[in-house]
Amino acid sequence: MKILVTGGAGFIGSALVRHLILDTGHSVVNVDKLTYAGNLESLRPIGEDPRHVFEQLDICDAGAMARVFAQHRPDAVMHLAAESHVDRSIDGPAAFIQTNMVGTYTLLEAARRYWDSLDAGARAAFRFHHVSTDEVYGDLGADGGLFTESTPYAPSSPYSASKAGADHLVRAWHRTYGLPVLVSNCSNNYGPYHFPEKLIPLTILNALEGQPLPVYGAGLQVRDWLYVEDHARALRRVVEDGAPGRTYNIGGHNEQRNIDVVRAICALLEELAPAAAQGRRPYAELITHVADRPGHDIRYAIDAGRIGRELGWTPVETFQTGLRKTVRWYLDHLDWCRNIQDGGYRRDRLGMGAH
Repeated sequence: MKILVTGGAGFIGSALVRHLILDTGHSVVNVDKLTYAGNLESLRPIGEDPRHVFEQLDICDAGAMARVFAQHRPDAVMHLAAESHVDRSIDGPAAFIQTNMVGTYTLLEAARRYWDSLDAGARAAFRFHHVSTDEVYGDLGADGGLFTESTPYAPSSPYSASKAGADHLVRAWHRTYGLPVLVSNCSNNYGPYHFPEKLIPLTILNALEGQPLPVYGAGLQVRDWLYVEDHARALRRVVEDGAPGRTYNIGGHNEQRNIDVVRAICALLEELAPAAAQGRRPYAELITHVADRPGHDIRYAIDAGRIGRELGWTPVETFQTGLRKTVRWYLDHLDWCRNIQDGGYRRDRLGMGAH
């Protein structure tokens, strides 16, 4: 297939694009606005592969989206472009409404017009896969229960509310217009190329610099952690074999408290890059509890049974194996991290060979 991937220079999007180019015969048209979280360095492993074409575009630009569909004529859309950081959504929700809701609407309309123009066979084969989050379901509470595909929506933050709104739009375009859509809702992703403001990379990099390791409240919030390359494999299975109109929850079967995640990172760093060898105090002593953020959900946990039963996907990595790979990757790619921290990745974009 030729797949139009939006947000393909972001964390999950770049993992998906690398997987599609390196592990399949599909080709990719990669559309990304290159906001602060978009990084073409994350696509270096696929180099100048002719099956990957990059377009720096905003999904809110209706004319640009129409041109992309007309020029590239994709067989499927995998829509990952989104503003995704909860703290940023609390400080400035407008960008989340614009990108996550207006952008999704704009893309849906461009896809619908394109789909309407196809012949019967291409129309039947076309897919619009919308990639969402488990945060739309809200808070499970401290004990018991899992999110299923039928769990009612109860978003808590501007970010999760904007993603919930996008999910509803996608399903409405299926119900009203017949657009063959797929929706997937994933748990917390982690792994290589993760933007350093997120919990796991922030903890790794702060620890290596001897800086405080901030933990919200007592750190008792529970998340289900999904290794990003497992997620990429799941997304491929959904777009290839998922049933139109169907929702698939994707989780790692790895519930962990935030404080335990931070402690596990400290333990791995003591093994792989001991603090004493750098003349620093133990990493765990850097853990610093800070005021909890507003509306912080206590627990998320995914029931990924449907995608296992219907599409044959299960995660390869446990949290322990995935976290070790992640810490090792950051230790081996500190130049990538420093380039983000000093803003160099944004200055260097014109030299990255984007077409």
